[in-house]
Amino acid sequence: MRLTGGTSARLGASWDGRGTNFALFSANAEKVELCLFDGQGRRELERIEMPERTEDVWHCYLNDVSPGQLYGYRVYGPYAPERGHRFNANKLLLDPYAKRLAGRLVWSDAHFAYRTGSAREDLSFDRRDNARGMPKAVVVDETFNWGRREIRPHIPWADTIIYEAHVKGLTQKREDVPPNLRGTYGGLSSPAMIDHLKRLGVTTIELLPIHGLIDDRVLVEKKLSNYWGYNSIAFFAPEARYAQDNALDSFRTTVARLHDAGIEVLLDVVYNHTAEGNHMGPTLSFRGIDNASYYWLNRENPRFYDDFTGCGSSVNLTHPRVLQMVMDSLRYWVEVCHVDGFRFDLATTLARGPNGFDRNHPFLTAIRQDPVLATAKMVAEPWDLGLGGYQVGAFPSQWSEWNDRYRSAMRRYWSGEGSLIGDISGRMTASSDLFHHDNRATRASVNHITVHDGFTLADLFSYNEKHNEANGEDNRDGSNDNHSNNCGHEGPTDDPTIIALRRQLRKNALACLLLAQGTPLILAGDEVANTQAGNNNAYCQDNETGWIGWENLGTDDDAIDFIGHLTALRQRFGQIRCQSWLDGRRTDGSYGVLWLTPAAEEMKESDWKFPESRFLAYVLGPMEQGQAPIFIVLNAAPQEIVFRMPRMAEYSSWQQVLNTTKTEQTGDLIVSGADATAPPRSVLAFAGSA
Repeated sequence: MRLTGGTSARLGASWDGRGTNFALFSANAEKVELCLFDGQGRRELERIEMPERTEDVWHCYLNDVSPGQLYGYRVYGPYAPERGHRFNANKLLLDPYAKRLAGRLVWSDAHFAYRTGSAREDLSFDRRDNARGMPKAVVVDETFNWGRREIRPHIPWADTIIYEAHVKGLTQKREDVPPNLRGTYGGLSSPAMIDHLKRLGVTTIELLPIHGLIDDRVLVEKKLSNYWGYNSIAFFAPEARYAQDNALDSFRTTVARLHDAGIEVLLDVVYNHTAEGNHMGPTLSFRGIDNASYYWLNRENPRFYDDFTGCGSSVNLTHPRVLQMVMDSLRYWVEVCHVDGFRFDLATTLARGPNGFDRNHPFLTAIRQDPVLATAKMVAEPWDLGLGGYQVGAFPSQWSEWNDRYRSAMRRYWSGEGSLIGDISGRMTASSDLFHHDNRATRASVNHITVHDGFTLADLFSYNEKHNEANGEDNRDGSNDNHSNNCGHEGPTDDPTIIALRRQLRKNALACLLLAQGTPLILAGDEVANTQAGNNNAYCQDNETGWIGWENLGTDDDAIDFIGHLTALRQRFGQIRCQSWLDGRRTDGSYGVLWLTPAAEEMKESDWKFPESRFLAYVLGPMEQGQAPIFIVLNAAPQEIVFRMPRMAEYSSWQQVLNTTKTEQTGDLIVSGADATAPPRSVLAFAGSA
């Protein structure tokens, strides 16, 4: 028999070498049809009614369907938005478990389940077939030859240095990457990029979303796109626009080559919402399969969504089948694609229950106990836009979290704001006020000063105001709270004094980032002073604005070797990477950290309250026998400050290992107790010497 019932055990399309099993979850559907298409996805060849339903999974097995087959679904049920149901079998739907997509969405009114132009989508029903303009799912063969060399790096958290990058933007303008690889998965693992990452000393590349995505219609009509990728529609499929042919195999080849170079791969994943948007959005997949199960619906009026994300809807992980989909997706990327971890966009939404954020949410519990994910790095963006959404420090001990408190403090400090040394001291020592609880380690704090969202490091010290006009929203989008400093001139300038100051402030920020305890995250392009011309929300700029400009390679604005020096210091001084929390002076005279005045005396409460203070100095003690202490000096003041080198019985002098105002990063020995000078707006570091 060609058609049999198959199994409900594995969702999606599963080829076993003889045929393919299809399985789709829908609790509220009345009938499901599997639609098979020709190789171009233009002609529907056959519709097959799914013959079996087991525990709300519709399934069948076709023994003559093999990899390469294009397919989609039509799902029958009530179109009753007032009850939360939005079925419309005229709309071809993507399989939520699609492993590969063929074709791209061609926008038309046919993608909407209601007649566009109607004042209310619940008062009309659209009968047009949208199949011709829909991407199709593709049956895949998941086998892949990883080869004998591929070994997952398993970088310890203590040694992890993250580099956040966009697949296309990283290499699109990189001239030492072969032209056919620029802007693709292959470009990430080209010899030039691997050499670049090695020079920086980063261990882990974190990719902006690569799940299959849709470009919003409003952006397409403006000749823009969802460049960053935070508009997912297929949680198992690598986005095809970054591949020349087979996206799944192209991505896996890139992972293998990065692993061969000892570099981990993290994925930024967007499970909090989908590309279907709000209640007026298109019907592309989840909405037409089972709207009432997949999304948070307003309890008082299920026609509307509870929107915790600012994107129109929120995925409901309290439903066991929706939770299963997310967990299956995570395991797929680890098992089949060998990725090393994930950064979860708006992670608070994923852990919401009926009463808000829940530290014991089924999602967090499932992550904690899953053996496949046990060694994967888990990083939360610990907030969303809903009530009680800000949850920095609240995630379980398995997680690390983006620390926006670090970002804000460092931006304010180097932009010239005074009276921040108390806050800065905590941020440089892993933010114990946020994370020192429940057996969490210092790696819980993912420190960053710039990320994809906001100003680049060059723009942070070149613009006081955002300049997002190119986004087509009259400069209303993007944050107004940037804590930036244009150093006296808005935008580009030929003034050598301003240029030098901007360069100095960038180096100071990078030095603080890599000398701070916690896990550092560097934004790709900051090492070459990449600019977005003041655009702090370049989410739709798939062009020169959004791509990294590498024209500063080899110039005075090239900080690659400077960052490499900082990452080497981080390796040399284990107390910076230490995962336990610091204490002060101990009864035996040893110490974890000593906070010192300019006179090298241990700070008292009054010293922390010194008016408009901008000078901070401290010593991190050795963690083991034979290790040297490191003395760090931060001077954000616009004038030089004289300070005294610490007196310690076992260390007669201090070797300068960092001075952000100089090209040479190693200096002379300075005798303990001698006076030294911190130049204006500088970061210095010294190693104790016997």
